[in-house]
Amino acid sequence: MDPSGGCPHRDNARLLARGAVAPVVLPGGVPAMTVLGHEALKGFLTHPDVAKGAEHFAALQDGRIPDGWPLRTFATVPGMTTADGAEHRRLRDLVGQAFTARRVERLRPRVEELTAELLDGLEAAARDGDGVADLRRHFALPLPMGVICELLGVDAGHHDHLHHLSSRIVATDSSPEEAVAANREMADALRAVVAARRAAPGDDLTSALIAAREEDGDRLAEPELIGTLLLMIVAGHETTLNLITNAVRALCAHREQLRLVLDGRAGWADVVEETLRWDSPVSHFPFRYPTRDLTVDGTVIPRGTPVLAGYSAAGRDEAAHGPDADRFDVTRAGRGRPTARHLSLGHGPHYCLGAPLARLEATTALERLFTRFPRLDLAVPEARLPRVPSFVGNSVRTLPVRLRADRAVR
Repeated sequence: MDPSGGCPHRDNARLLARGAVAPVVLPGGVPAMTVLGHEALKGFLTHPDVAKGAEHFAALQDGRIPDGWPLRTFATVPGMTTADGAEHRRLRDLVGQAFTARRVERLRPRVEELTAELLDGLEAAARDGDGVADLRRHFALPLPMGVICELLGVDAGHHDHLHHLSSRIVATDSSPEEAVAANREMADALRAVVAARRAAPGDDLTSALIAAREEDGDRLAEPELIGTLLLMIVAGHETTLNLITNAVRALCAHREQLRLVLDGRAGWADVVEETLRWDSPVSHFPFRYPTRDLTVDGTVIPRGTPVLAGYSAAGRDEAAHGPDADRFDVTRAGRGRPTARHLSLGHGPHYCLGAPLARLEATTALERLFTRFPRLDLAVPEARLPRVPSFVGNSVRTLPVRLRADRAVR
């Protein structure tokens, strides 16, 4: 795997042509596998002999994974993403009630209010930038970061620092020193958040998690509290940030698809789902481990091998999505053709807890953005956009756009 990331789709297509499962080499020469085919991945994510716990990671248990390994956090952070069975259900239940469809719907007015504020800020940034502004920085990032931090009771002054640390943690090109420093700083920052909420509890998720720990010390250990907050911060904004960014890029590159939505012949929810399939915000997600030698689509994955979930590849698997799987088409689901539901938000017990919130934020953001700026377009060619330095995340680091505010619709 290329630690610097890059666009994954060409390599994915090459690997899929060979089969649904491929051997890969992770940074540091660590052997691994990635499951790329849609049906193979769907089955793998729910297989009873596949685990998330790091005790099943053979190389880690054998002492072959150093502290500064850039992917170590994905394997070892205490929390629901590295737990199985009853432990996973216990941790997931502690935060799950905050992300039900009903509770997320109650957030709609706040998401709409924040979206409107950010669009004003985006327009102001474009005026200061000769008509060009970085949509990722001024809009796609602060929307999900603002919402998740409000849910957690994190002061706005911490947002930029937490995003900086989060982006370093999900990067796969970090040096050992950078990886260790980013994780240490993030843990310190989250301990400060916990201390602030412990001193002044509020109506927020962090205060609720602290109360759960202090009412029953066995229910949530301190490392699990910090690990859960880390997961909420990282997953709560990085995925939606990439989703909004990728959707805007897709619509700018496919103006006929944008016109279908603006004319009412497709919905903004269709844009979100097609972006999740066609350009998944997460490309290859770490890790799962077979608890025995496991044969997947004819390929043996040895016990204890770290396995990546190849979401970006599965989204363009022609066996599941048809011969035009590499085509962005917001009407795909409504044209009566057999097409599989994408897996980009996961599948099975570890399905993305924040999926309803991510969908609400993305649909609101895209609808308000293109209603106000229907002629918005990229200010630089797609090929010149710098990619995020990760084969886990899938997007670009900046998104300069020209709003053409002279024709904006308010």
